Amino acid sequence: MLSSRVPRWLRQALRVAAAISVLAAVVLAVVTERAMRPIPTDLHAVVNQINKPQLLDRDHRPLTVTFQNQWNVHQQVRLERIPEVLQHAFILAEDKRFYQHAGIDWTARVNALLQNILAFEGVRGASTISEQVVRMVHPRPRSVWARWLEGWEARLLERQFDKATILEFYLNQVPYAAQRRGVAQAAAYYFDRDLETLSEKEMLALAVLVRAPSRFDLYKSTARIEGRLNLLIDRAVDAGVVTQAMSVKQQTLTVQRPSPTLDVQHFAQFVQSQVADPKSQIVTTLDSPLQFLGQELLNRRLSQLATQQVQHGALIVVDHQQDEVLVWAVGNADTNPEPTAYDTLLVKRQPGSTLKPFVYASALEQGWTAATLIDDSPLTEGVGRGVHAYRNYSNKYYGEVPLREALGNSLNIPAIKAAQYVGVEPLLARLHALGIRDLALRSVDYGHGIALGNAELSLFQLAEAYAALARGGIYRPLSVLTSAASKASGQRVFSDAASTLIANILSDADARSREFGRGGALHLPIQTAVKTGTSSDYRDAWVMAFNHRYLVGVWMGNLDSQPMQNITGSTGPAMVMRAMFNELNRHTATRPLRLARDLQRHAVCIDSGLISDGNCASRDEWFLPTSLPAEKRTHEQALEYRLAQPVDQMLVARDPRIPDEFEALELRLNQSERVQQVEWLVNDKLVATTHTAHYDWPLQGGHFRVQARVFSMAARPMLTPAVSFTVR
Repeated sequence: MLSSRVPRWLRQALRVAAAISVLAAVVLAVVTERAMRPIPTDLHAVVNQINKPQLLDRDHRPLTVTFQNQWNVHQQVRLERIPEVLQHAFILAEDKRFYQHAGIDWTARVNALLQNILAFEGVRGASTISEQVVRMVHPRPRSVWARWLEGWEARLLERQFDKATILEFYLNQVPYAAQRRGVAQAAAYYFDRDLETLSEKEMLALAVLVRAPSRFDLYKSTARIEGRLNLLIDRAVDAGVVTQAMSVKQQTLTVQRPSPTLDVQHFAQFVQSQVADPKSQIVTTLDSPLQFLGQELLNRRLSQLATQQVQHGALIVVDHQQDEVLVWAVGNADTNPEPTAYDTLLVKRQPGSTLKPFVYASALEQGWTAATLIDDSPLTEGVGRGVHAYRNYSNKYYGEVPLREALGNSLNIPAIKAAQYVGVEPLLARLHALGIRDLALRSVDYGHGIALGNAELSLFQLAEAYAALARGGIYRPLSVLTSAASKASGQRVFSDAASTLIANILSDADARSREFGRGGALHLPIQTAVKTGTSSDYRDAWVMAFNHRYLVGVWMGNLDSQPMQNITGSTGPAMVMRAMFNELNRHTATRPLRLARDLQRHAVCIDSGLISDGNCASRDEWFLPTSLPAEKRTHEQALEYRLAQPVDQMLVARDPRIPDEFEALELRLNQSERVQQVEWLVNDKLVATTHTAHYDWPLQGGHFRVQARVFSMAARPMLTPAVSFTVR
């Protein structure tokens, strides 16, 4: 009867509408299923997909805290360690029927829809905690369609995981301001405290903040959040989460910025460059307390020297027995933050005199001894087609000095003669073997000036080389990762005897007293090998020092290469080095530097370097077993005669204002010690015989080849290498 009363056209329309509805539902179901993304089988696996790892120090204390990852990977807290008040506060604020629904709270959705319609705008979202987790895992642009998909994926999420797992993930990953995620990071960011120490009001505030972190920014004002917070407090009292609303409301929100952390950004960048497959956490060799102290010492010293145009510095501390870097400090006294982009431990600078120990170690292995006498007198050497005059830093010259004092006082002339003796090519090969890869030029490009630091290298590579010296001549690369610390035997570059003898010289306060005096910053209470370096015009100041276990290296200068005002290695960096060793020695059983077992001790005459017969002023000296003291003059080894002028390929121009018969070119030997007679040969012809180390040769045009046959106290005369030059 009823169907007969309904018009036929209406019945047909209803059938079509029903069919369309069914079809639309089917289409919607199909499209929804295809648009839905699979739910992860393991939420922890999702979090482990990180962008930047966290660095830990050697004792697993955090060195870096990065907030640039998509997830909170460093401060996750197990649900049972999150206070129950905080858990319930979030459920009350975000999803009060969390434990009743299966992913979608339809009641909340309907209520939100009605409120949005009445307000003519979107004022409520009604997303459940499960839906918010889906939104984190599967981020989409905000839209009605996205909300539809999130609801159905939330149902799948709840089938995959229990409520506790979902809540734990949410509380660890919910986003806050300043790229913080999770309640632990938020507690540290807003209150500088752990979750367990928060007050009830602070816990409830964390639940309110997630709704609008920017609008309720506690750093701007705590008053903005009070209204919403009081509403949540009342609801928490009604739910039995807290007991007294008034007492909670009267509690104070004490906002406290996070405690300052170590500035290890440059170290972190270096570590990450060494890690092929970064994990969420990387355990490094750095010692946090030492790093903090080292950074403070460096910054304080730079501040003290700022008026002397010292802006930048670097400090490295190494356990050379374990091959581990303990401190990596980059210092900057410049008010312009831009230079901090450079890691001063890796910037290449001129090393000054810090390479001299390796020059002398090579000489010891080639026959010289610590008692070998070297002539410290003015020296010139050809550079290109010109002449370079070497001088000592103090402009003082001491005549014959033993190798021990030449190195101890860091005299330049003896160092050049040592480089001439060992050869630049073999010396460069040794430096490469010590890990100094920055020396990329040819030996001819450096010349003998490499002994005085005309090259460029980094503090880190210099520390690797000195660590090898501290180990008795064995090179092993320094490690910044505890998992990669070298335990291998390493590569021997210098003998144990030569290395420990050099260390003994560098720790000898008497050996350096002529130039550095006694005491001062270089003299430590525990035997320590110390070498300073200062580049030309005070552009770089260095100190490298090591004892039986630790090595400390410091550089100071300006990254724009502007000179400092009279700052040397012993006046600038040395104070940082000394203070650092004071701390290191407080916590370590001290002992002297080791000497190789095969070193032999003999008394030698001070004036001659010969073995003492008891009739001369003598001192004890250590000798390599291959280079024992001789009864004859051992310093003849150091006296290799050659022409100091002219230099090879030198171009000489005559003065047209002076008649040719009055012009002369001085032919001069590199040294005059024990010269008895010299025969001067030009183009293989004897042109003069003198009893001095020089001769004024009458100048004439042409190409010439000159040599000198030197008769000295040696058994046979010595013919110097030929030198060619041109006169125009």
